[in-house]
Amino acid sequence: MTIDSRTPEAPTFWEALVYWLKLGFISFGGPAGQIAIMHEDLVERKRWISESRYLHALNYCMVLPGPEAQQLATYIGWLMHRTWGGIVAGGLFVLPSLFILTALSWVYMAYGHVPAIAGVLYGIKPAVTAIVVSAAYRIGSRALRNGLLWGIAMAAFIAIFALNAPFPLIVLTAAVLGYLGGRFAPAKFAVGGGHGQAGKGAGPAVIDDATPTPDHAIFTWARFARVVVIFVCMWAGAIGSLAALCGWNSALTQMAWFFTKAALMTFGGAYAVLPYVYQGAVDHFHWLTAQQMMDGLALGETTPGPLIMVVSFVGFVGGWTKALFGSDSLFLAGMVAATVVTFFTFLPSFFFIFLGGPFIESTHGNLKFTAPLTGITAAVVGVIVNLAVFFAYHVLWPAGFSGRFDWPSALIGVGAVVALLRLKTGVITVVGLSGLAGLALTLARSHLI
Repeated sequence: MTIDSRTPEAPTFWEALVYWLKLGFISFGGPAGQIAIMHEDLVERKRWISESRYLHALNYCMVLPGPEAQQLATYIGWLMHRTWGGIVAGGLFVLPSLFILTALSWVYMAYGHVPAIAGVLYGIKPAVTAIVVSAAYRIGSRALRNGLLWGIAMAAFIAIFALNAPFPLIVLTAAVLGYLGGRFAPAKFAVGGGHGQAGKGAGPAVIDDATPTPDHAIFTWARFARVVVIFVCMWAGAIGSLAALCGWNSALTQMAWFFTKAALMTFGGAYAVLPYVYQGAVDHFHWLTAQQMMDGLALGETTPGPLIMVVSFVGFVGGWTKALFGSDSLFLAGMVAATVVTFFTFLPSFFFIFLGGPFIESTHGNLKFTAPLTGITAAVVGVIVNLAVFFAYHVLWPAGFSGRFDWPSALIGVGAVVALLRLKTGVITVVGLSGLAGLALTLARSHLI
């Protein structure tokens, strides 16, 4: 392949906006797929950023809590077009998913008991269990490189499964163990992780290896302090307004506070924080049921954008269930709650990029996973396994262990695991086929009856 030696023209703000909007609608495939899409577009085809600068930004995003693909888009948008570029890139990565998921949530709440839709959801639930099993396998095979890390993973599973330990405590303990391990057994905790092989040179880029850091991306303590003050005021103003209008104990204010905490604990991806969301949203606040939580994850798997967008479903169902604005305004209640949850979930992601981006740009070196993060990643595997066990229990024994074993769900689940791990079938395809299987089975049962 001939490499173009000409440097491409820098995109205008509006050209970049069109691209980020398009990306928001096609960003299927989870973080790996989304990162791959951006790499192909921005590094290889458009050449807006060089390979090394792209990976440099990605490494930073990987060590942050929150959705790394959305943060990477925010980082690149900010680097090219200052603060508004980052806001547009990160915002458009999320907004299409919010609108689509809100529409699906409304269909689910309004028509979820229609036999055809119930049948589709029946087939999707075991597929979701298989997806979580697949996630645990993928992360575990990459992260658990030695006996110590296996031990942390098993301890985390026991802590949350048997002892019902809160997720934040598990993360904190794992970080401490990782820190100690990094000091006393550094070889065991020096678990590196690449994000794909560097591709062949695609020619000069707009932001190339030797391109000077733009003025707005140069680190200064004054800018650092300004970003902290602005974001703290935004967060405090938003949650303070909800508390003043609705009261601190209202559902909307509690959602804002709860999902702020959840956003700061999403190390290891959405699957890692879902047990924490389940503990709060299902067990403590009763915004939705366990079955609804599973259905929401299924819907989240079928929409573009970060998987953590499932929290928008949680908000929508919670607002609808609590009838925040009366029984005649259920859709409005769901929409407002979903918007509040989405805002407070993603606000920290923008904060971390705008705060740390200038410092990262000043280093231009490869970041390494810290030993505490290695410990957290190991614990995340155990937490995800617990989530898989939880889902399997509710899918295979819907009436509890005293009830019957659901063989059709088991067969769909096994088929989904084989498709994901052995056949490397895409998640959307697996979810779609499983939903069709559930629909066919439901229709067959209705005719037999």
